[in-house]
Amino acid sequence: MKIDAAEIRYVELPLISPWRTAYGEDATIHSVMVRLESGGESAWGEATPFYAPTYSPESARSVYETAREFFLPQLVGETLDSAAEVMERLAVFKGNSFAKASVETAWWALDSKLKGIPLWRALGATEPVVRCGADFGVQDTIDELLALIQTAVDDDYPRIKLKVKHGWDIEMLEAVRGAFPDPVIHVDCNSGYDLKKDIDTLKAFDRFNLAMIEQPLDHLDLIDHAELQKQIQTPVCLDESVKRPRDFELALRVGACQVVNVKPGRVGGLHHAVMIHNMARDAGMDAWVGGMLESGVGAGICAALGTLPGFNYAADVFPSAKFYTEDIADRWIEQDENCNVVLDETPGVGFEPVPERLEKVTVMKANVG
Repeated sequence: MKIDAAEIRYVELPLISPWRTAYGEDATIHSVMVRLESGGESAWGEATPFYAPTYSPESARSVYETAREFFLPQLVGETLDSAAEVMERLAVFKGNSFAKASVETAWWALDSKLKGIPLWRALGATEPVVRCGADFGVQDTIDELLALIQTAVDDDYPRIKLKVKHGWDIEMLEAVRGAFPDPVIHVDCNSGYDLKKDIDTLKAFDRFNLAMIEQPLDHLDLIDHAELQKQIQTPVCLDESVKRPRDFELALRVGACQVVNVKPGRVGGLHHAVMIHNMARDAGMDAWVGGMLESGVGAGICAALGTLPGFNYAADVFPSAKFYTEDIADRWIEQDENCNVVLDETPGVGFEPVPERLEKVTVMKANVG
């Protein structure tokens, strides 16, 4: 298909309550949305790197400027018939995974819409169901966290993820496992620990029968993660350290993980996400889809990815109402009584921004072509 024109927007989505992790606190989600046009049809993609370069070296502002100045001019006016061709056009540019994903996910959304099929089918899935887990950030008190976990247990979530950081880890887990000895639980460290300085704490995680310890060490690290995996029984899951298929190939080679988390934004889009899914499946490794608190548009993209059969651990695809008073999408992400997000046959992503809502949260916008 020929890309006739593009639009890019920097948006700020206020959260119901702040999201706290090892790298800080976010009260507003900063996101970049890209709309591509072809043959009178258009569709949106989204990447959500957060306001500051804390999760990754990219920020929402850098994603917006990079995609606007460098990436979109490479695509507008070009005929691009596959996601691989899109990525080839952008291959000269190093890194900038979220910026690439903002553009590449829009291509997938538009291509599937033009073909009259839902995105989940375009990605290769055969069933539209995504099993979802519950996630809880750092809370003010352990009692508040225990109350939240109780709601997840009552709702029969298949697993629970807990954010941890220094001072909110071992004591917190002792309380959690004392109250909830049986649920499937894993922890997410967001690169907050050091192999040498924190080895006693990292080994102590083995006491709590965790499904995995997600991204315990530095975001660029593979070797120390491999060394850590040798020293602990709990499976290591890589998140921030896998930014492209090449990173995952190296992680497999050195034994840096037993599980991999896949986020479209972090790995440069859906083409790379599917590649990593296939690599994990072929290696017999558990894999699952993560999220960045996207709007309903971006969450719909993550949900479509999560329908692929190799993602065998419950995803981070959250109901819109968990984080937002008003999502920008025409349909909100919802879960059924079995904690599943069930997609339908609507061509494309199936979640479109409402123009008035989108305009209200737009900080900057530009047109290309």
